[in-house]
Amino acid sequence: MARNPRKVTARSLENAALFYLQRFSTSAENLRRVLMRRVERSAHAHGTDQAEGAALVDALIARLRGSGLLDDRAYAGAQAATLRRRGMPSRAIHARLRRKGVTEDDADAGLAAADEDCFEPDFAAAVNFARRRRLGPFRPTKDRPGSGEKDLAILARAGFRYDVARRIVAATTPEELEPGDLNAR
Repeated sequence: MARNPRKVTARSLENAALFYLQRFSTSAENLRRVLMRRVERSAHAHGTDQAEGAALVDALIARLRGSGLLDDRAYAGAQAATLRRRGMPSRAIHARLRRKGVTEDDADAGLAAADEDCFEPDFAAAVNFARRRRLGPFRPTKDRPGSGEKDLAILARAGFRYDVARRIVAATTPEELEPGDLNAR
């Protein structure tokens, strides 16, 4: 049995936003989407005005931004660093940040902050990706013969450039991929 959603008020939206922010790091636009879904459910169930709910959401977002609880640039930097460690290329990180509602400038600044101490960030991400997926030199020795094309295809589907993928697959040992200045770990 489905419950009826609560009627949206300024206080209920603020509580929902603070609870969401306690659990997740998010952009202002993504929080707006979450809160607007709540407003839409309330409007459908209780006949409340969606425009009035949208105005409450906008005011709340502005207040949270002013207080520093919502900072898209900091969110972009933290997300970019996390995704880079997971082994995601720059284009994919940028696209994911844009889907979350981060502006172009904030996404670029976040990527720059995440990559500031790394000489070749996409290569370092590819090494991390290959390590996690056990590709190239991270593949068990008995499984390596004939796996080069397959590894190239996996790296390409993940979004890495051909030259970066080729360097990963061509390496014979993991040590070849980890010079100290690449920050590959």
